[in-house]
Amino acid sequence: MVQPEEQARLYRPRPELLPAAHVPSLADYRRLYRRSVEKPQEFWGDVAKEFYWKQQQQPWVPFLWYNFDATKGRIFIEWMKGAKTNVCYNLLDRNVGEKKLGDKVAFYWEGNEPGDSMKITYGELLRKVCQFANVLHNHGVKKGDRISIYLPMILELVIAMLACARIGAIHSVVFAGFSADSLCERILDCGCSLLITADAFYRGDKLVNLKQIADEALQKSKDKGFPLKKCIVVKHLGREEIAADEEIAADGACSQSPPLKRLCQDVQEKKTESSQRLHPKIPWDPHMDVWWQDLMSGASTECEPEWCDSEDELFILYTSGSTGKPKGVLHTVGGYMLYAATSFKYVFDYQPEDIYWCTADIGWITGHSYITYGPLANGATSVLFEGIPTYPDAGRMWSIIDKYKVTKFYTAPTAIRLLMKYGEELVKKHSRKSLKVLGTVGEPINPEAWLWYYRVVGEERCPIVDTFWQTETGGHMLTPLPAATPMKPGSATFPFFGVVPAIVNESGEELEGEAEGYLVFKQPWPGIMRTLYGNHQQFETTYFKKFPGYYVTGDGCRRDKDGYYWITGRIDDMLNVSGHLLSTAEVESALLGHAAVSEAAVVSHPHPLKGECLYCFVTLKDGHEFTKDLADELKKQVREKIGPIATPDYIQNAPSLPKTRSGKITRRILRKIAQNDRDLGDISTLVNPGIINQLFNNRCDTKL
Repeated sequence: MVQPEEQARLYRPRPELLPAAHVPSLADYRRLYRRSVEKPQEFWGDVAKEFYWKQQQQPWVPFLWYNFDATKGRIFIEWMKGAKTNVCYNLLDRNVGEKKLGDKVAFYWEGNEPGDSMKITYGELLRKVCQFANVLHNHGVKKGDRISIYLPMILELVIAMLACARIGAIHSVVFAGFSADSLCERILDCGCSLLITADAFYRGDKLVNLKQIADEALQKSKDKGFPLKKCIVVKHLGREEIAADEEIAADGACSQSPPLKRLCQDVQEKKTESSQRLHPKIPWDPHMDVWWQDLMSGASTECEPEWCDSEDELFILYTSGSTGKPKGVLHTVGGYMLYAATSFKYVFDYQPEDIYWCTADIGWITGHSYITYGPLANGATSVLFEGIPTYPDAGRMWSIIDKYKVTKFYTAPTAIRLLMKYGEELVKKHSRKSLKVLGTVGEPINPEAWLWYYRVVGEERCPIVDTFWQTETGGHMLTPLPAATPMKPGSATFPFFGVVPAIVNESGEELEGEAEGYLVFKQPWPGIMRTLYGNHQQFETTYFKKFPGYYVTGDGCRRDKDGYYWITGRIDDMLNVSGHLLSTAEVESALLGHAAVSEAAVVSHPHPLKGECLYCFVTLKDGHEFTKDLADELKKQVREKIGPIATPDYIQNAPSLPKTRSGKITRRILRKIAQNDRDLGDISTLVNPGIINQLFNNRCDTKL
């Protein structure tokens, strides 16, 4: 268990990072930060000069125009309105032409199976994006049309996104682990005109027949009065068949020599094996379905970009809502491009020689901002990974780091805690000497996992950028900078450029100095969402109504005596126990400090005296048994770490926790289980819905 003095210890950047760093000291950070919040027009105006603008307002009038106060009329945010640009042009054409990066690798693609890999250069990526942009044009897609993309982590996903951006279409990427109902709901909400999907893919050893799921969604959409006319299908698993045929054709009759005969035999066997393992029956409607590869084969590699206003729509990305209905977060062209590019450059201290790897799925905002748009805007080389951390074994991530000599590595606390369960041996059998910066994203990281990541994975030489941000913010909001910020385990540290955080109480009054309350932001940054697609009123109500004049994150936050920010969990995951505000994340961290616990989730439970009490779900490490004595130990640990007021009333054994495909624990469902309420609503986004009945059976009906 991490002691308080260890958690408060400062871990300073290593001196070897300083000479080449974009921000080499805390003083430099503070100087740049002051300019970014006091003179945002100058700061972001200088950033904008690094990009190409077809038409530019000189001077920018108005450069920024906004209203954050719901009591003073409609909420709106506009950056550089009237200026014309194209995101795809800035990410690809300029890198290939002006910056001469055509032969530089844009992505190393690593497939689900070890050894299944390929790469694509910036020049190749530009040509393929232009080809697919022409394909979309040929299918009647025009500026402003919505395109749904339902693909696994393959290069065609990036190509489709950028092709949409090139012609001014709005892409809506739907995570390939979502159900037919979830896909249908998103298709209907955005009114998309075309779906892009794939035949199938493997996730670990599990086959996902994506086309079949997509067809179910399209039928549901049709039944609800919204039929789509075209579905473009990537032959992903079918590549094996194509590659085998091409290899055989290249070898002729295979009669020239014994080695060639053996090669031909191997390819034929591979093709036979592929037919059995890799090729499920793919449903096909010849009137609607068309293969991606067939369309690309005859398409031109040149396509003039559509010049878009800075405030034109770029993409819609759906995120969970408190009601269970997804919200269509809308990001626009100019501000998002600037913010994703700038935050990537500074937060990862990107250098031209870096090999960068973000393990997120592009179906989430992390994959949009820090796999696609941010890295490509900087001319970076990235790893795109289709698989999972534990397949074929729990050393896969460290193996990939060594294979590609990854220097900057960005992953989720959930993945770190998962890999911690397998011990240090699998990590240390790989070199990892190339690593320079580590990062975390998606949820607050508990100090135990932070220290394991720092000491075992990074060998105490790699700073950890613990980033707080949201789908709605478009990019990092609170984060260390690798060479500038002394780190505290579990703290997101300080605000990024242009971000002005505040902590307010229930009355909306700002709290100064050391404080805990609700995290809000006081002024806009370029990457902020502009609205919820088709529902601006919900946008205003959700993010601006509770505390007029502020953007409301929905998260609780603590600021310590040194000015460091600590995310304490969602506001609806903060409990008022006997008049004391408690953070579920803080209690979870205390539980995770016990040697027997691998995962923990804490929710509220009604209490006749306290109003609310703590109901805790714990997943144990292998070799540990859930007993009353262990439950008592866990209660004692929470009491000692936080105080008597935080003592849990209930601790339940949870063999596993309900999670979304991105790895986030679904606390909404856990609250229902704690209260024995089986009206769960939509559970189609869960990766493991089968665990729910077991959790209901394990409920604590009385205190342990």
